[in-house]
Amino acid sequence: MNRARIVGLLAAGIGFVSAAHATGPQVCRPALTVSDVKFSAMQPPTMGRTWTAIVSVDASQCATTAGNFEIGFSRLKENGPEVDFREQFTWQPRSVNVSVDFWADEAVETYWLNTIAACPCRR
Repeated sequence: MNRARIVGLLAAGIGFVSAAHATGPQVCRPALTVSDVKFSAMQPPTMGRTWTAIVSVDASQCATTAGNFEIGFSRLKENGPEVDFREQFTWQPRSVNVSVDFWADEAVETYWLNTIAACPCRR
């Protein structure tokens, strides 16, 4: 008798959790595309360089008009180890210009879209 009661309670609990999960708000993500990537010439007096890109944003599924995303970078350094790091930016519909400054002895080996924050879906 106790075993049947425990199984029944367990089944009811799973049913409640499943129903709560199914009725929760849907989340979407905007589609981001990186283009027009450039690395500037060295700029006096620091001789630093700036990596720039345009990030196209298709947020047609999102109910919000802005959100966060990260771009990951693998940085090469002339006299040091390669380092991976991330920079956070804010997306807005259509496109955003992004930039990251580097020292004179650094270069970007590769970059990638790392994290794109979820947004509530448009109904």
